[in-house]
Amino acid sequence: MSTVAQALREAAERLTSVTDTARLDAELLMAHVLGATRSDLLLRHMREPAPAGFEPLIARRLAHEPVAYIIGEQEFFGRPVKVTPGVLIPRADSETTVQAALDAARPDARVLDCGTGSGALLLTFLAERPEARGIGIDASPAALACAQVNAAALGLADRAQIASGDWSEPGWADDLGRFDLIIANPPYVEADAALDAQVREWEPAEALFAGAEGLDDYRLLIPQLSDLLMPGGVAVVEIGWQQAEAVSALAEAAGFAAELRRDLANRPRALILTH
Repeated sequence: MSTVAQALREAAERLTSVTDTARLDAELLMAHVLGATRSDLLLRHMREPAPAGFEPLIARRLAHEPVAYIIGEQEFFGRPVKVTPGVLIPRADSETTVQAALDAARPDARVLDCGTGSGALLLTFLAERPEARGIGIDASPAALACAQVNAAALGLADRAQIASGDWSEPGWADDLGRFDLIIANPPYVEADAALDAQVREWEPAEALFAGAEGLDDYRLLIPQLSDLLMPGGVAVVEIGWQQAEAVSALAEAAGFAAELRRDLANRPRALILTH
C-alpha cells in the first residue's frame, strides 16, 4: 500500500495534464479526504497509508472538475467560502474589488451586492466592517442558497439579507431603497472567449458570459446605479482586464467619474464610480 507522500507524487504527475497547479491540487484533495489542513497534511500525515477516498477525487479533477467544487469551498480574503456547482468560484482577483470597496466606502455603509453568487464580496465587506449591513441579490436560486449558507457560516446572517433580483427585469430595485455602496461583479466574459475546460465546462454560463464583447450586463446595470445610490455613495464594479476603457466610457455616460484599481498582477480589475 502506498503512503500519502507516494500517492501525492503520483497524483501530481497525472494532474499535470489538466492543471498548472498539479501538486497544490493534489495536496488540497488529500487534506480534504484526511479531514486535515494542508499544513497538517505536510507536517503529520505524509508517512501514513494513502486513504482509499483519494483516488475518486483525483479522477474527478482529471475530468476538469474544479478543486473548489470537489472539496466544497474556496479561500477568499483569508476566509473559507463554501461553493457549490452552479455558483461561480471566487477568484483571488476579486479581492481587489473588495479592497477597493473597503477603501472607498464609509465603515457603516448600507451595501448592495449585485450578482452576489456565493456571497463572497458582500460577506467579506461585512466581516471587515462590523457596522455595515447589506443585501446581496442574484437571479440564480443555486447562488441564493449558497450565499445564505455562507452568511450563516460566517456569523453574518443578521446583517446580510440574501434576496432574488435580476437587473434585466423591470422594477427589480423598486423595494430595495438606497445604498452607500454598491458592489457588482457581473458576467463580463465574451461569448467566444477561450476558457480553460474547468471553467467553460463546469462553472455556470449565466455568471460568466455577457454577449459578444462581454459588456451586455454593464450596459444594463450601470445606468441604473444612480437611482440606487445615496448622495455621496459609491459603486465598485469588477471588470475584465481588457475592459477598463469601455466600461469607464459607459460609466461616464451615466454621470460617473471612474477610478481604476489594478490587481496583484497589475491588470485592470475594478472601477470605483462616483458622481
